[in-house]
Amino acid sequence: MQLAHIALNVQDLEGMKDFYVQHFDASASAKYHNPKTGLQTYFLSFSGGAQLELMTRPGLLPCQQDTLSAGYNHIAFALGSRERVDALAQELAQVGCPILSSPRVTGDGYYEVSLQDPEGNLLELVA
Repeated sequence: MQLAHIALNVQDLEGMKDFYVQHFDASASAKYHNPKTGLQTYFLSFSGGAQLELMTRPGLLPCQQDTLSAGYNHIAFALGSRERVDALAQELAQVGCPILSSPRVTGDGYYEVSLQDPEGNLLELVA
């Protein structure tokens, strides 16, 4: 069995697509639009085979990561080296993505940085 994709609701569909394409080397599908429901989506494909579906529709509330709750927590991107983690973290900080934890080795042995994407979704960059 293989995980097919993860879906993420976003408010700025075009901006978030551009963010992941520019900074994470994703390839975007053609945009899907259902005029009846207002749903619009892109599938983003990454070199390792993973896919992220970005979705939007009228009436979405902003991301609220400041509450502790069950469910989605973060998306982790494996970059292959500590140097690539450091470089991408610096690049993302320069475009305004908040860094939540500086590069470090975690208790379970990962070298990682925790940050937020432009809409506040939690991301990890791991070596």
